[in-house]
Parts: sequence; C-alpha cells; structure tokens
Amino acid sequence: MKYDPIKDRLGDLASRHPLLQRLLFGLLNLLFLRAWYVRREVRRLLGACPGDRPARVLDAGTGFGQYAYFVARTFPDAQVRAVDVKREYLERARAFVDQTPQADRVDWAIDDLTALQSEGPFDLILAVDVMEHIPDDEAVFEHFERVLRPGGHVIINTPSDQGGSDVQDEGDESFIGEHVREGYGRAELADKLRAAGLEPVRGLYTYGPYGAAAWRGLIKWPMQMLGATWASLLALPFYYAAALPLGLLLNATDVKRDNARGTGLFMVARRPPTPESRNGGSGGP
Repeated sequence: MKYDPIKDRLGDLASRHPLLQRLLFGLLNLLFLRAWYVRREVRRLLGACPGDRPARVLDAGTGFGQYAYFVARTFPDAQVRAVDVKREYLERARAFVDQTPQADRVDWAIDDLTALQSEGPFDLILAVDVMEHIPDDEAVFEHFERVLRPGGHVIINTPSDQGGSDVQDEGDESFIGEHVREGYGRAELADKLRAAGLEPVRGLYTYGPYGAAAWRGLIKWPMQMLGATWASLLALPFYYAAALPLGLLLNATDVKRDNARGTGLFMVARRPPTPESRNGGSGGP
C-alpha cells in the first residue's frame, strides 16, 4: 500500500486552517503508539538538560512537524531545527507554527540526512519513523554522531524485524510501500550505532501484542478504508467513536509492558561525553 499519498492528502486538508492542523497533531499524538514513547522520552531527556543554556534539538525528518511543535511548546527555552527532504512538508509545517508563540524557536530547512548540512551541536536528535526510508543508514548515523553534543542523545523509532511494516512471513510486502527495509533487529541497530561512534543506552520492543492490535484498529484499517475511497473519511468519526476507547487502552498497556517481542523498535543512544562535559564544561566541539 502506498502510504505517502494518503498522508500527503491528510496533511493538505489539515493545512487549510490552524484548528485543523491542531486537530491533526492531536490525533497523531493520540492514535500512534510511537508518539507515546517518543514524547515520554523527550520529556525525560530534555527535562534533565542543564538549565544554563537553551537545549538544541534536531528533528531529523520532521514530516508534518508535530514533534518539532511539541518540543517547542513543551520546553519554552528549547531551540528546534526541523529538517526534511520534502519542501511541501516544511512549507505546511512552517505556515502553521509561524502562527503560534513558538514561531521564533523553530527553524525549518531542506536537508538530506545522508549528507547532513545542519550544524550542531545538538542536545537531542529525533529520528521518528525515518530510518526505514533511507538505504544508507550508516551515513546518517555517522552524521548524527558528528552533530551531537558530547553527552547528547538520539531517539530512533523504527519498525522491527519481527513483523514491522506488517510483514509477517517471508515474501510478504510491507504495508507501507515506501519502506526500503522491513525493520531492524535490536542487536543490528545497536551495532550500527556503535560503529558510528554512538553508545546505545536502551532499546525497547514496542507494538507488542497489545500495541499491534491497537495499530491494526486505529491505523491500519482506517488507512485501508481511505485507500479504497476518500468517502470513508465521513465515516471515520463514527468508527473512532467505537474503536478509540479500546485502542487507547491497548496503547497504554503496551507502554507499561516490557515486550519480549514487538513489531516496533525504540532505541536511545548517546554520543559519549568528553572529560570536559563530565566536569561541567560546555562539551561543544
């Protein structure tokens, strides 16, 4: 299934009014289990940043811009750089954020993560559902290491190799046709990060049995409905009125469990701190 055309059309509809954009961001944060993990970790990491300077955050592959907006809104001193290779995504996101009090704390730029031009140092990098779209992932990780402040972190959310992208059996096609890989194994991703000079801090399997069930009910089936006919958009409010309570309960259960397996992989890594940064120095290059 080609997911991007549906996503692009939803983004275009939402961009027609700021209230629709806020609604879209709210739904993305509510329905997608990945957002529950990402937002929790962002709060934890940025909440622990030194208070003597603004935290700098790189939203690598910002898409709709919901995470850049979340960071800027939640952390009033944070400075966010949001990059993507798609100009239309950046233009829509900028048009919305420019109408908010966070406008002067988010800057937007076209940037290819495999040849990253954005200059650090950053305290935090977000790469949420990005790496499965990029063949040369090792180059991206090397750039992340280069622009991270010593002691800074990167959050990566991606499908796993345990049924990620809804691939259950050998020969199955990804539910999302734009993916260049089905997913990562936890050890595989950790090894690639280490090879780039990054230190894995923790890796969690997400979308375990409860989260995977929520994904099917809250995301997969509605997307299939929209892929079949956009007239189903009129029926989705009624569908979600029935499906949302159970779906949110399943999401909440997944977040609280230690999943032995899961179709998603959530990993946090850091650039090792220098002796100066351990002793309270700036740690910048």
